[in-house]
Amino acid sequence: MASPLSLFESMSVVSATMVEAAQANDWDRLVTLEREMAALRDEIMRTAGASREDLGNAEAARKAELIATMLENDAEIRRHVEPWLASVRKLLSGNARDRAVRAAYGAFGP
Repeated sequence: MASPLSLFESMSVVSATMVEAAQANDWDRLVTLEREMAALRDEIMRTAGASREDLGNAEAARKAELIATMLENDAEIRRHVEPWLASVRKLLSGNARDRAVRAAYGAFGP
């Protein structure tokens, strides 16, 4: 079983890779990485209850540093993902309006 700190290290690596995927607009890769991140998070949650390891000052500082970096990465990822999501929402809402108009007036059209 990996230590919680090593799991945070792994999460940090995945988080940095997620930033690269978001910057490249590689949405499929980003989804795959998000699943990896969720699996690591779940593993931390499982091991946190089983092992109450007391971190020394250096390990606690490293854990805090990793978490801060992951939060910065999350903000960067959102900076790239949110405009894309907005355009997808706009596209989907436009298609929904088109379908509604066709459903309402389709019998009168060509």
